[in-house]
Amino acid sequence: MSLGRKQRITNEAWLEAVATVESAVSEAALGELVAATIEDIKAKTAGKKAAYAWSGGKDSIVLGRLCEAAGVTDSMIGVCDLEYPAFAAWIEANKPEGCEVINTHQGLNWLARHPEMLFPQNSAAAGRWFSIVQHRAQRIYAKAHNLDLIILGRRRADGNYVGRGTNIYTDGKGVTRFSPLAAWSHEHVLAYIHYHQLPLPPIYGWKNGYLCGTHPWPARQWTGSPENGWREVYDIDPSIVIEAAEKIGSARAFLEGVRV
Repeated sequence: MSLGRKQRITNEAWLEAVATVESAVSEAALGELVAATIEDIKAKTAGKKAAYAWSGGKDSIVLGRLCEAAGVTDSMIGVCDLEYPAFAAWIEANKPEGCEVINTHQGLNWLARHPEMLFPQNSAAAGRWFSIVQHRAQRIYAKAHNLDLIILGRRRADGNYVGRGTNIYTDGKGVTRFSPLAAWSHEHVLAYIHYHQLPLPPIYGWKNGYLCGTHPWPARQWTGSPENGWREVYDIDPSIVIEAAEKIGSARAFLEGVRV
């Protein structure tokens, strides 16, 4: 059974799909899709200056392998000052060779001034995180390197916009974004990772890892409330909450409850 749209999938269903992916996608069928995707990348980047955006998430991990196979070897990643330490360490150890790190520098002082961005409880607030970190970093990189297009791991199955009737579009700021994985299902991505035995970051082993995906810790979704958000982050890495408590009242209140 297909996982369907991301917003309706439980984390347990994701884990079941990971465990049974060979029954969903054969290695031969995946190979055909991979070959077609690589050809699409080659065709759309021919004669153009292109690079791919790598986030350390499952989609970008697959994207990076396909772009490299198609001859696109330049890459970047957008981060801020609010990354999980374990994820930041994994990025440093596993990012593609030559991957340029662009830090947009949202930190605790910034978060204290923007409390609405803490543990977003709707898709609009969650989307703002992508806009101010990943999309901004992509624009900075594209302009600095005079790119004709930047390649993303966005897929329709995640509910992402990839272009109207195509998988390439130019946004209002003049950045052309190309999403060669647009038609890939969740199972295709999981199958590629499985058959190629690719490492995933620790986020996918944490609570609701496949639901949340890669993100700065205050962008963590599906918490239900800020208090639950602090609990989940504390269970992952108490040092994050302890440091945040110096600047953010709700973190202090949570810690006081823990210590009672």
